[in-house]
Amino acid sequence: MTDPCTPSPPGAYPSDCEITEGYRTMARNRISATDQDAQRMTALAKAAPIRLLLLDVDGVLTDGSIFYSHDGLETKAFNTQDGFGLRLLLEAGIESGVITARTSEAVTRRAQDLKMRYVFQGESNKLTAYKEIVRQSGLKPFEIAYMGDDWLDLVLLVRVGFAAAPANGVDEVKRAAHYVCRKPGGQGAVREICDFLLEAKGVNQQLLQNYISR
Repeated sequence: MTDPCTPSPPGAYPSDCEITEGYRTMARNRISATDQDAQRMTALAKAAPIRLLLLDVDGVLTDGSIFYSHDGLETKAFNTQDGFGLRLLLEAGIESGVITARTSEAVTRRAQDLKMRYVFQGESNKLTAYKEIVRQSGLKPFEIAYMGDDWLDLVLLVRVGFAAAPANGVDEVKRAAHYVCRKPGGQGAVREICDFLLEAKGVNQQLLQNYISR
């Protein structure tokens, strides 16, 4: 490892060492950008065949917070832009569903509002629910996407055709994902992945135009 350059005095011309290091930094940035572009193209290719998006709930559709009312009822907060993204997927022919280890009436209601086809709650072993969804849908694994944020989700992330993680996902989940969102769960991560799937399908601009021209 080379020693760092000694900074030139304020107002002075940069030294040869500083100029060389500047070129090295620009080269590293170009390589990094190229790698990111390649990763994005690979992710888009994997997302293109997707016909079903499955989601974890806590930490994905929500920010992971759980609230209890005074009478013990569990409540959750959902993001409206996430919901609209899922509606756009449905317009594009991509269905959605949830697989969650917890059970909540709020999730049942949200799934009904969004016309989700598959709702599996209380599933500590998510693989069992996934296999049942594959059986019911008749889809192949490469046609299914899943987004999760924690260890319970790894069993599905390594099996689906397109694996995604929100920004708040744990490191092990992010390493297993084909796409890691810039946004966290409950704050736009699901909308981000919906937009990405629509881009992969090549239909996002047409959907946008449909709403502009209404």
